[in-house]
Formats: sequence, C-alpha cells, structure tokens
Amino acid sequence: MRTIDDRIVHELNTTVPTVSFAGKVNASQTCKDLYESLLKAHVSRDKAIKGCIAQTSSAVNKLQAERLKDSDNLAILKRLRKEQTKLKFLKSELNVEEVVNDRSWKVFNERCRLHYKPPKSE
Repeated sequence: MRTIDDRIVHELNTTVPTVSFAGKVNASQTCKDLYESLLKAHVSRDKAIKGCIAQTSSAVNKLQAERLKDSDNLAILKRLRKEQTKLKFLKSELNVEEVVNDRSWKVFNERCRLHYKPPKSE
C-alpha cells in the first residue's frame, strides 16, 4: 500500500520538469494528480490501520472479559497475549505511517511548490 510513497522521488524526477524543460510538460496537472494520489493513498492506509486497531482492540477486550471469568484457562491467556502484541504492533504502525507521510509530503512540496498549491485542508 506504500508503493506511491516508496516511489515518490522517482515519480517526481520523471514527471515534474526542471526549469529547462518546463514548457514540455504540464507540471501543474502532474503535481495535482500526484497530490490527489498521495492523499488518497494516505487516507486509505490510515483507515485500514485504524480499522485493524479497532478490530484488535475489540478482540482484546473480549478476551480480557473471558479471562476474568476463567483466569486459569491458559488458552485464553495465550490468545490474549497474542492479540495484545498485535495491537501494539498496529499502534506502532501508525507512527511509521506518520513518518512515511511526512517524508512524502516534504518531497512533494519541495518539487511541486512552484507548480501546484494544494487546498488548505492539508
């Protein structure tokens, strides 16, 4: 899901012209399209990660309730720990996502600031 972020530098280098080639490519449209693609990808990934966090949190809460009823059941404890580990991983993935997004927006703004000004919502 991070393909666009992984390839943003290459994408910008191949599609946004330098000053000497400015007349040959519509840099404004290219930057606008790239902006929309980045925004869509970031929203999609954020939604997917947060959905997984919500689902895993629900499973953790359910397993914690089961554990309170039957504290001697090792199978429940094992599943609970597994789900808690998954939840920690997913929450850390949000931090990774923030770093990836910040890097992409920085590169985008460096190369497209002269050609396209994003709407104020970003």
